[in-house]
Amino acid sequence: MNANDAGTADLVAAARGALAHAYAPYSGFRVGAAVRGASGAVYAGCNVENASYPVSLCAERGAIAAAVAAGETALSSVAIVTAQGDPCPPCGMCRQALSEFGPAMDVVLVSHDGREAHHRLDALLPAAFGPGFLGPREGETP
Repeated sequence: MNANDAGTADLVAAARGALAHAYAPYSGFRVGAAVRGASGAVYAGCNVENASYPVSLCAERGAIAAAVAAGETALSSVAIVTAQGDPCPPCGMCRQALSEFGPAMDVVLVSHDGREAHHRLDALLPAAFGPGFLGPREGETP
């Protein structure tokens, strides 16, 4: 499978489009991401850095937020495009965030020169923390 496949071409194109708007004046590491919701719709995000580094937002979490804002809470795939270097996997925080919405989703990583890597999220984040570890909520029976 590659970005030219009908199933991923639009996802990668959306991630590339978002990459063009990345705000990375401190690291210079620009990233665009796009997720596909269960409906088939695609939602994109880019990284947005901040002088107070912990306030920065990764592209993947921006794309997740766009999907959730549109009413999607199940995601089937993500494409992540970087402006330089090798195909780059999501950071640990983004792996955890993605897992909330599709623990077995397809992950397509694309470098600036079009090289690709493909994974499943559960292979990138084995034994992920999930809602099952939280136990029943107040008022619920186990």
